[in-house]
Amino acid sequence: MNITAQQLENRLQADLQPFFLQVEDESAAHAGHASSDGSGQGTHFHVRIGAQVFTGLTRVARHRLVYDSLQQFTDRGLHALTIEIVDLPT
Repeated sequence: MNITAQQLENRLQADLQPFFLQVEDESAAHAGHASSDGSGQGTHFHVRIGAQVFTGLTRVARHRLVYDSLQQFTDRGLHALTIEIVDLPT
């Protein structure tokens, strides 16, 4: 599987051009759970992201943009994705 936080970060940077982005691999906390490959990495991620493209969109639409950007990783075994949207600084 070999999915890394850096790969997700690179894809999100390219697709959404965020002003804030943090991707954390939380897979080790889910070792032994369903869909864990036993390696402790590459299956569960937490994404904190803020991007101008989110302006005016609903929460669901914002999340859909993130999911769409990362679809190739879901197809390769990304099992869980927590998304936290960061608003534009005022």
